[in-house]
Amino acid sequence: MCVLVGAPGSGKTTIGQSLAQALDVEFRDTDADIERLAGKPIPEIFVDEGEEHFRTLERAAVAAALASCSGVLALGGGAVLAEENRAALVGHRVVHLSVELPDAVKRVGLGAGRPLLAINPRATLKHLMDQRRPLYAEVATATVVTDGRTPDEIVAEIVALLKP
Repeated sequence: MCVLVGAPGSGKTTIGQSLAQALDVEFRDTDADIERLAGKPIPEIFVDEGEEHFRTLERAAVAAALASCSGVLALGGGAVLAEENRAALVGHRVVHLSVELPDAVKRVGLGAGRPLLAINPRATLKHLMDQRRPLYAEVATATVVTDGRTPDEIVAEIVALLKP
């Protein structure tokens, strides 16, 4: 299994899907798992029940996915905030998809469908990235820079990293 972590806009879903295809394994995204379980999109969970409830759902989704996914797993950008998620990642191959603010902003737009980016998206995204970067580094067994690169280039680098 390969677990992808990184900031919003780092490419976890896009790269994860392509990587899973290249490796001929399943792709799973904990954000999609949470939406399926809750029966509504993540922005609605934030509005209706709040971030704390979302993080509770996220911890359960991460634990379930780590226990059952044998392919490529993309974690939500904030999943590393929970100590139990970071602890659960020990022993897994974790690739940090690194992205700098200009590329992240281009990729996510400025907040559409991302509840934490609803107010002052650029400043908030920078704050989230600065806050989470050390946590991504803590859990990562490898870091892949995504800035200015195509998905195919990134996937090729990860495939090479995963070879025994």
